[in-house]
Amino acid sequence: MPTTDPALRVRHPEKVNRADNPVARKPAWIRVKAPVSREYQDTLKLMRGLKLHTVCEEASCPNIGECWKHRHATFMILGAICTRACAFCNVATGRPDGVDPDEPEHVAEATAELGLLHVVVTSVDRDDLPDGGAEQFARTIRRLREVSPATTIEVLTPDFMRKPGALDVVIAAGPDVFNHNLETVPRLYPGIRPGARYYTSLALLARAKELAPTVFTKSGLMVGLGETREEIGQVMDDLRAADVDFLTIGQYLQPTPKHAAVDRFVTPEEFASYAVLARGKGFHMVSSSPLTRSSYHAGDDFVRLKVARDGKVIS
Repeated sequence: MPTTDPALRVRHPEKVNRADNPVARKPAWIRVKAPVSREYQDTLKLMRGLKLHTVCEEASCPNIGECWKHRHATFMILGAICTRACAFCNVATGRPDGVDPDEPEHVAEATAELGLLHVVVTSVDRDDLPDGGAEQFARTIRRLREVSPATTIEVLTPDFMRKPGALDVVIAAGPDVFNHNLETVPRLYPGIRPGARYYTSLALLARAKELAPTVFTKSGLMVGLGETREEIGQVMDDLRAADVDFLTIGQYLQPTPKHAAVDRFVTPEEFASYAVLARGKGFHMVSSSPLTRSSYHAGDDFVRLKVARDGKVIS
């Protein structure tokens, strides 16, 4: 049985959208070094030069030093201002600027410059746009195919809530992986992801597989927000019922005192047990560790996912 050490639980009287949630000290297993490599600086310079945003920076990803050292970056299209205000996310909220028509070209240029064999493209939520930004995803996919035909493409999209036909536009452009994160268990949605709906996200994933059965589908969860193991198991069942191929599970880390507080730090042993549970439920690929994020090692995982789908055992 996985251990739940009471010493790893961080208690807060108010946990969501309060300015008095101190950021808890991280345990040793999720502390990372500050990014200082030359490759990191080169990647930063490239992004600034092309006026590109990355989720690595905007969401304060703890893996940015490691990924950028290896010249891996996750592009965030449609600007850096989100129309929603999720309690876990460090991306700025407000009124976004217009859509940059040169953005797909710049993403393709950066992908070629970095020599990416697998590229991940995500975005902010753009509820202000009639299609939620779907056409910009499609344009980016198409331009990537033209500039880097050997590169596989993974998209991590918003839920396109109340945007009929938006998903169809993205899928028709032909990504190799369609990713949409459920983020947490249904019970925690009102406080953690108030602008979204659990079953809307689940239906999006199911519909993506219906539209393109050969495209891999993927979703991710954060743990450490107060969910139970039973709830995580039920979410896994829901995802498998939607025929989702790949599940990522990582530790939630509080970006600032104004964000939802960490309920507890989940141990590496528990993450390993979640991976065993998920594989037992039939996922072709599982990545479960404290520092796992949707795009962390996404290229390597894509290769392993293809092998797993062919019936070989992946550990």
